[in-house]
Amino acid sequence: MDKKFSPRIVQDRERIVTQCRVCDSSNLQLAVDLGFQPWGNHFLKKEEVGKEPFYPLCVVFCMDCRTPQLDYTVPKETMFGEHTYLSGITKTLSDHFKIVAEEIDVMFFESVSEKSVLDIGSNDGTQLKHFKNLGYDVLGVESAEVPAKLANEAGIPTVQAFFNFESAKNLQRKFQVVNAAGIFFHLEELHSAADGVKEILANDGVFMVQFLYMKKIMENLAFDQIYHEHLLYYNLRNLETLLNRHGLALFDAYLSPVHGGSVISFITHKGKRERSPRLVAMMEEEERKNTNEFTTYLEFAEKIREAKKKNLEYLDIAKRQGKTIFGFGAPVKGNTLLNYFDVGTEHLDYLIERNELRRGLYSPGMHIPIVIEGEFEKLPDIYYVLAWNFKKEILARNQHLIDQGIEFYFPVNPE
Repeated sequence: MDKKFSPRIVQDRERIVTQCRVCDSSNLQLAVDLGFQPWGNHFLKKEEVGKEPFYPLCVVFCMDCRTPQLDYTVPKETMFGEHTYLSGITKTLSDHFKIVAEEIDVMFFESVSEKSVLDIGSNDGTQLKHFKNLGYDVLGVESAEVPAKLANEAGIPTVQAFFNFESAKNLQRKFQVVNAAGIFFHLEELHSAADGVKEILANDGVFMVQFLYMKKIMENLAFDQIYHEHLLYYNLRNLETLLNRHGLALFDAYLSPVHGGSVISFITHKGKRERSPRLVAMMEEEERKNTNEFTTYLEFAEKIREAKKKNLEYLDIAKRQGKTIFGFGAPVKGNTLLNYFDVGTEHLDYLIERNELRRGLYSPGMHIPIVIEGEFEKLPDIYYVLAWNFKKEILARNQHLIDQGIEFYFPVNPE
């Protein structure tokens, strides 16, 4: 962390998790310890630097239902009432959302005359724009004020609220499609939200959950995808356990390359559809690879420690050689990496961003200033790429810089 200040540690006893978020078991074992870290999406104004709270960031493993999860819950009002993430910033993500909207439409609802979709955690409405173009009646539920406002201004009806059973009932309607892209592992009110989905999903409806796949997180050593917003981490086995508690069931799934490896899963009311062969194959692969075994998580933790040594050695050598280094991107996950690796302004001069909402802010914990792409005088020798999940897009868009001899270094390098 920034060597100039002592962090303010917040560890509210009532926020410490002693029972599994999925199955209520108290049989939890420590798997990955990333220390005390600030909330990664709290990018700081200058007057806030050094005043941000730090919280425990540890993954515990349920020995009963095999769910990896955080052992501490930062209040949802802190994390989701106001944040600066916008899903429409990145073309790769928008293109992915277009593909999945077209896919679910062709698979299930192309011939339906009146079709509707609710997007949970709809952000700036990027996913819903693609559904709207396919003729869907769209509605978003988004807790953060700024993205919800941007969505409504763009013609995407959006309710600013936390999604749970009560807010679902208040909608007083059913939907053919309920979508949760990168949000179903965020939910502090997890069981209430699952009941909410059950309440509003049409009898023949499809609930689509898009989630970071813990199997791929471990295979890619993408530990930076562990942060306070991600309260629990899904493999197919523990997701199925959760769904079954609420009368829902997986019936299909596949692996997408987005975010380094995400599962696009299809869910409906329990007993309505048979499992697809590809879902069965994926679940069998989890068992063959010991994905749901505690020992696999301990091995993952050791590899994270080794990655810290490797990265600090690389950065230290580059600085001794007099090279300038900028961080490329300021994603939330980047702050997990920077804080755990202890990479600060002694290594990186700036974090370069495209998101205007982060103009002039500082990264939490390490206090690296954020500069908007194209608004700095001199190019660095090295870009340390924190937004590694958009590797192909970044390299394609910056080939002219690579041709000039600028190095793009990826601390996480997915398959």
